[in-house]
Amino acid sequence: MPGSLSVRNLEDSLIQGLKLRAARNGRSTEAEVREILRQALAQGSEAGFDKLAAELRALTAARIHTPAEVLLRESRDER
Repeated sequence: MPGSLSVRNLEDSLIQGLKLRAARNGRSTEAEVREILRQALAQGSEAGFDKLAAELRALTAARIHTPAEVLLRESRDER
């Protein structure tokens, strides 16, 4: 069953941006907002820790890593 949603206190620039985006896509502003929400939710639920950790490992794979114990020792030596 379709429902309604009201969003208050939107900045004028946000509303103007939505209107421009809707016009570019040949939709009403309301239809554009529905599409934005549909796309945002279609991307699935938020990634879990394991997935985020795997992505971080992949992004930093080529970097040189300093072991934690070395960093801790250096930190203690600086005191």
